Amino acid sequence: MTGAEGRPPVRAVLFDRDDTLVADVPYNGDPALVRPMPGAREAVALVRARGLGCGVVSNQSGIGRGLLSHARVRAVNARVDALLGPFGAWVYCPHSPEDGCGCRKPAPGLVVEAARRLGVPAEACVVIGDIGADAEAARAAGARAVLVPTARTLPAEVAAAPAVCRDLVEAVRLALSHAGPPADTGPVAYAEGRTRP
Repeated sequence: MTGAEGRPPVRAVLFDRDDTLVADVPYNGDPALVRPMPGAREAVALVRARGLGCGVVSNQSGIGRGLLSHARVRAVNARVDALLGPFGAWVYCPHSPEDGCGCRKPAPGLVVEAARRLGVPAEACVVIGDIGADAEAARAAGARAVLVPTARTLPAEVAAAPAVCRDLVEAVRLALSHAGPPADTGPVAYAEGRTRP
């Protein structure tokens, strides 16, 4: 995550949800199963303490596959918000991979929309996630990316990532090292995300 000339300072951090902020439970629609990942509370608190925008960008293909409803995804997101938030933007993709939408990571749509809701350019965001699609979505949107590998992260994804950290707190500290002045993100409000490509 080099400070290339002309690149704007970081004004917002966007987190992937599953296996980044909370332990992944496939197609989870039960708020009671939400468990924060190690260091998640501290990491999010560091972003807020710096006054930067803070959001979540998440693929939720269970909706498109007919396994989840929007209401269940929002309930799980609300539980994450209660445990770790509040987050200034929640944006998720409800489509299945076959839908060919523009929001499902690795496409840039979620990152662009979250940045818009936080009132910052996508280029001033850092996306922190655990798989290659998170880093690819950031790159497609012009944002920076940091990978925090888990057991499901492929070696090729680690090798291709522009920056890799061993845990979430280290990733946030790296992001903050490129931070600019606090973002004027306005009042914190829950946003359920995009519902079409």
